[in-house]
Amino acid sequence: MKVGGGLCTLNVGGRRFLFSAELLQRLPLSRLSRLQRCVTESELLELCDDYDRDRNEFFFDRHSEAFGFIVLYLQRGSLRLLPHMCELSFYNEMLYWGLESSHLLPCCQRRLQDRASDCFIHLLPGEELGPREELGPREELGPREELGPREEPRGRWLERMRRTLEEPTSSVAAQVLASVSVLFVLVSMVMLCASTLPDWTTAETLDQHRVIEAVCIGWFTAECLVRFIVSRDKCEFISRPLNIIDLLAITPYYVSVTVTILTGENSQLQRAGVTLRVLRIMRIFWVIKLARHFLGLQTLGLTLRRCYREMVMLLVFVFVAMAIFSALAQLLEHSLDLEASNQDYASIPAACWWVIISMTTVGYGDVYPVTVAGRVLGGVCVVSGIVLLALPITFIYHSFIQCYTELKLRSARSALSARSLSHEFIS
Repeated sequence: MKVGGGLCTLNVGGRRFLFSAELLQRLPLSRLSRLQRCVTESELLELCDDYDRDRNEFFFDRHSEAFGFIVLYLQRGSLRLLPHMCELSFYNEMLYWGLESSHLLPCCQRRLQDRASDCFIHLLPGEELGPREELGPREELGPREELGPREEPRGRWLERMRRTLEEPTSSVAAQVLASVSVLFVLVSMVMLCASTLPDWTTAETLDQHRVIEAVCIGWFTAECLVRFIVSRDKCEFISRPLNIIDLLAITPYYVSVTVTILTGENSQLQRAGVTLRVLRIMRIFWVIKLARHFLGLQTLGLTLRRCYREMVMLLVFVFVAMAIFSALAQLLEHSLDLEASNQDYASIPAACWWVIISMTTVGYGDVYPVTVAGRVLGGVCVVSGIVLLALPITFIYHSFIQCYTELKLRSARSALSARSLSHEFIS
């Protein structure tokens, strides 16, 4: 049995939607795209409730307004929760048609997660919140149907390799590779720190350091190249911040080796090259590679990216307060009494140092006021710093919690999707 061509009618809850057969096959809804691949009527009825062959009409006993919102998502590219409908019920409709919570806008994702938390429900990708007797056995693979049965085994293998390298929690092999990568990062950091010790200036220790460093760089280079080869979009891969950091961490080693070969190991240029020393210390960027394997560092980066307005506001607060208090401190401690002036406050820029360590309540004690008016100003500066720094911190804290929740859900979704991909690859 083959589904008829031309226009197809989807009757969802009594409301009709017209789609062309070609468009129906290209839709990112796994249930509808599989209609074109049905061979027998029993397979077709696993995906829909009824089918009229004469009118080429499919019947679905689902929520018509929710499906209308999903159709708007296909047209406009943004999916919102349906107003006046329970978030969990709409989520069930999304799962039925083959969508995940990741297709929702971030604000709607947080709203759905809050609703699920209120009901003590933990959302997992592809897990419907009610009975799923109407779903066939092929529905268990979820909405990620890019790796369908018609796809070449090579494409499946590349997709599995990409997930293993890019998503450390996707499989046991990915966790092993992530652990090895973290081990190499820690070893390279220890060697970089140890190379600055005076006892590491002997020829034997320098040779050992070079060997270990070369092995670590070889691992990082091979990892980066393989990830580049298996990536879907090469331009998008190069533009990712973590990949740029990987390039900045690897490049200085090859530049240093090249300069060493061209200038000689003991030449004056090699010993006095400031640029070369800067390139060597840039290898500290290796530690940022840990963000690929630790959720906390990813959360920190995502929070800073989303809260840049709050960060700018915080810097503005500090700058304005620093300008005011430094001018007053210079006036009270130095300009009013030139004979008994405090030389630590000889200028406003010099007083700025005292203001910043006072506002942040660090107080090194290297600079402090000696007059009564200056000490009163110092107390006001400390209290003002606590208040000004606390105002934007609340927004940053809430954004951090939201980012952490989103990344945890994304990690769980990736792990579940990888298990589905592994099951399909084996079968």
